[in-house]
Amino acid sequence: MNALCKLAACLSLVFLSTATLSAEDLKLQLRYQQETSKDSGRYHRLQRTENWNPEQTAIIVCDVWDYHHCLNAVNRLTEFAPRLDNLLKIARSQDVTIIHAPSDCMPAYQGHPARVRAMQIPQKGAVPEGIENWCSKIPSEERAVYPLDQSDGGEDDDPAEHAVWAKKLESLGRNPALPWKSQSPLITIDGEQDFISDKGDEVWRILESRGIKNVILTGVHTNMCVLGRPFGLRQLAKNGKNVVLVRDMTDTMYNPKRWPYVSHFTGNDLIISHIEKFICPTITSDQFLGGMSFTFKQDRRPHLLMVMAEAEYETNQSLPAFAAKHLGKQFRVSTVFADDKDRNSIPGIEAINEADVVLFSVRRRVLPKQAMQAIRDYINAGKSVVGIRTASHAFSLNGKEPPAGLQAWPEFDAEVFGGNYHGHHKNDLKSIISINEAQKQNPILTGIPDKPFPQAYSLYEVSPLAKNTTVLMTGKIEGKPVEPVAWTFKRQDGGKSFYTSLGHPSDFARPEFVRLLTNGIYWAAGLDPAEVTVSEKVTVHEAPHWSVVQIPGLEKAQKTDQSRWYRCVVRVPEKWMSGKPLVLKVSCAEGTEVDAWINGVPLMQTDAGFSIACQPVAVNDANLIVLQVKGETKEADFRSVPQLISATGVLPLEGRWQYRVGNDSQFANMPLPAKFGTVTDIVFEP
Repeated sequence: MNALCKLAACLSLVFLSTATLSAEDLKLQLRYQQETSKDSGRYHRLQRTENWNPEQTAIIVCDVWDYHHCLNAVNRLTEFAPRLDNLLKIARSQDVTIIHAPSDCMPAYQGHPARVRAMQIPQKGAVPEGIENWCSKIPSEERAVYPLDQSDGGEDDDPAEHAVWAKKLESLGRNPALPWKSQSPLITIDGEQDFISDKGDEVWRILESRGIKNVILTGVHTNMCVLGRPFGLRQLAKNGKNVVLVRDMTDTMYNPKRWPYVSHFTGNDLIISHIEKFICPTITSDQFLGGMSFTFKQDRRPHLLMVMAEAEYETNQSLPAFAAKHLGKQFRVSTVFADDKDRNSIPGIEAINEADVVLFSVRRRVLPKQAMQAIRDYINAGKSVVGIRTASHAFSLNGKEPPAGLQAWPEFDAEVFGGNYHGHHKNDLKSIISINEAQKQNPILTGIPDKPFPQAYSLYEVSPLAKNTTVLMTGKIEGKPVEPVAWTFKRQDGGKSFYTSLGHPSDFARPEFVRLLTNGIYWAAGLDPAEVTVSEKVTVHEAPHWSVVQIPGLEKAQKTDQSRWYRCVVRVPEKWMSGKPLVLKVSCAEGTEVDAWINGVPLMQTDAGFSIACQPVAVNDANLIVLQVKGETKEADFRSVPQLISATGVLPLEGRWQYRVGNDSQFANMPLPAKFGTVTDIVFEP
C-alpha cells in the first residue's frame, strides 16, 4: 500500500509538472500570408503554432489614449478596451512584460513608478540605428501596393456629430485636434510591474534588459501608430524581434469615403492583410482569454470565402479583383487558392469553418480527407453556396479514381447546385444569354436589363436540372437546345445555392454578369440585391482619388483644362541638412509649367530648381512633396525623373508616385503630418 501511495504521489508530481510547463508556455496560433509562388500576387493565408516563453515576451500597448479627435475612433476603442485590459491582466499573471506606450503623454506620468522604472533601465548593448524615429516603410514592403488612402486622416465621423464632439473636447479644456493627455483609464497600469514609455530607444532597452525576444503589439491605430511608431511593428520586425499584432484588439483610421470606398471594417481587414503579407504574423485575443475572438458590434458583414482552384479561366485573378471592387462595403472577404505546385491542395481551406457564404471556382480537384470533410460539414450545416463556371465539376475526375489518400465528390454538382453538367458545346459556337421571362421579378435579376447579351465562351450542357431549381437565365445557340446558365437551388440540407455557368474572363467585363454575380452573392448572404451598387470602371485620368503611377512611365496626359497633381514622400536624413537649401529638380514637358510644395509650403523656383529651406523639412522623417503640372502636352508630363539634391548626394525620385487630376488647391497638402497620412508605396529614402 505504501509503495502504491509513493507511485501515485510520483505520478501526481509528474502530472502537475507537465501541467505547469504547459500553463507557463504561451501556445500561440500565428496567422501569416505567403505568396502562392514568386511574383504571383496571390497569397495563401496560413497558420503556424509557436510556443513562447512568457518571461521572454512583452506586450506593447500602443496609443490607447484617453481622448481622440475622432468620435467613432473613441467609441470603437471604448468597445474593445475592457477586453484588452483582461488580456493584459492574464498576460501579466503569466510573467509577460507589459509596456504602456501612450505617445505624447509622458508628462502625465512624471513620478509614476512604471515611468520611473522605464527611465532607469540601463543600456545593454547597442541600440539599433534610427530606432528613435518614425518608420514609414521597411524593405519587405518595397513590392507592396498600400491598400487604402489615409491621407485625409481617416476620420469617419458624421460631420454634425464630429462638430458636437469637438465642442465637448473644448469644454473639457482639450485641443480638439490633439486631445490626448494620458492612456485610457479603461487600461490598468500596474505600478509594481509595468513600464511606461513612448520612446523607441527606451522601449528597446527595456526589451534587451529583460532578454525579451517576442513582442506582441496591440492598440491603435493599426495603419498609422501601430505600424510606424519607434516602438511599432516595422521597427521591431526590421530589428529582429519576433513580433505579432493582436488583430482583434486594434482599429484603423480609415474613412469609407476614400479609396477603395469600402466599409471601415474592411479597411481594417485590408491593413491587417498587408501586415500579414509584408510585416509580421497576427494573433487573436481569445488565445489568451478563451471563447471567441472580438468583433465590433457595428461590424455585421457576412463572411464570404472565395475558393479558387482552376487554371482554365483564371478566376484566381478575376474573382479577387471583382470582390475588391464590388463587395468591400457589405462583406468580409477571404480568399483561398490552390497550391501552385500541388493541384490537389488548397492551403487555408479550414477558413471555411468561419464562413457564412462560400463561392467555389474549382475544376476537377480531389482533396485530402480532412479538407473534403470541412467542405462537406459546411454544406451539411445548411449554409449558403455560390458557384461559377467549373464549380459544376469541382471535385469530379470524370469517372477516374482519385490518387491514394485523396477524395473526390462526383455528386457535388447534383447535391449542391441541383445541376447536371455533362459537357459543353464547342468554344466557337456563340450563345446568346436571356432572362427567364417567368423570373423577371426575381431579386437576383435586379438591375439587369431585360436584353439579350452574348456569352463570352462555350455554353455548358446541363439539362435537365433538379426539381428544386429556379432558372434565372438561359443560353441559346442556333439549332441547339436552350440551356440554363444561372439558377438557384434549395438543397436537401435546407441550405440555398446560386450557380452560374458564366465566368470566362471576358464575362467579367460585361456589366450584366458583374451585376448577376454580385446579386447572387447578396442573395446567398441574406442581403437585398436592390442595395447593390456596381462600381464604374474609370481611367487613371478620371479617377476621383489618388492613383498609383510610375515615374517615368505614365502615359501622356489627356487634353484637359485641369491640373495634373503628383505626390510622393521623402525621408530626409539629418546629414542632408547642412545649412544649405535642398534643391528639387523637375524637368517638365514643353508647353507645361510646374509648381511645387513640401509639407504644404510652396517652393520658390530658381535656375537650379525648386529651393527647399530647412524650416519646412521634417528631419529624419517623412516629407510630402507635391507637384502641380498645368498646360497641355503631347508627351509625358516629365522629360526626366525628378531629383532631390543635397550638398552630399542626389536622390532620384524614380518609381511610384500618386497621381490625380483636378483644380482643387487642397491637393497641395495633407490635413495631417506626412508620416501619418502617407502610404508605403510612394516613400523614397536615400
